[in-house]
Amino acid sequence: MEEYTREPCPYRIGDDVGSAFAMGLVGGSIFHSFGGYRNAAKNQKIVSILREVRTRSTLTGVQFAAWGGIFSAIDCTLVAIRKKEDPLNSIMSGGLTGALLAIRSGPKIMAGSAILGSVILAMIEGVGLLTTRMMGAMADPTAPPPEALDDPRTLAASGPPKPTSAVPSSVPVGQSEPGIDSSKTPTASFGLPAGFFNTQ
Repeated sequence: MEEYTREPCPYRIGDDVGSAFAMGLVGGSIFHSFGGYRNAAKNQKIVSILREVRTRSTLTGVQFAAWGGIFSAIDCTLVAIRKKEDPLNSIMSGGLTGALLAIRSGPKIMAGSAILGSVILAMIEGVGLLTTRMMGAMADPTAPPPEALDDPRTLAASGPPKPTSAVPSSVPVGQSEPGIDSSKTPTASFGLPAGFFNTQ
């Protein structure tokens, strides 16, 4: 996939850490605000929401930032090893990141997290590829307008293509085309005009 408008590799780690932290902070704020509202005492809804958002949303943002940083560091390492950027790097990075984050839970949990991370990244990359191809087909400047293909008047007005002067004639050498009096046009051997050899 020739996309990859991301930052170059050493700098994309910080970019991904910041983006992941922002996503975790916003998503965690929304999620924990619902939890604070549901578990709050009577007449304490707003206070409980603010407390949950203040104490838990930053932790969610840090967890997202850690995942994004590890993922981006592994992705840059794979780019340096394989010397190319493609969806396979992201899929492998997702699996290794899931395994590293679950390293304290044992090999079985690590394997499950690695498979889950690879599957999630494969789905994301697949959706990205489909979207890129659909948008590329829609924005193709060389494609004819659809109304020109369906209108028979456009086809009739254009008519058959006319032969150009660059196309050689189908008349055999030594014979004249229809409508041309060959007796009035003096020719030498091989159909060359008379006096051709005198001018050389």
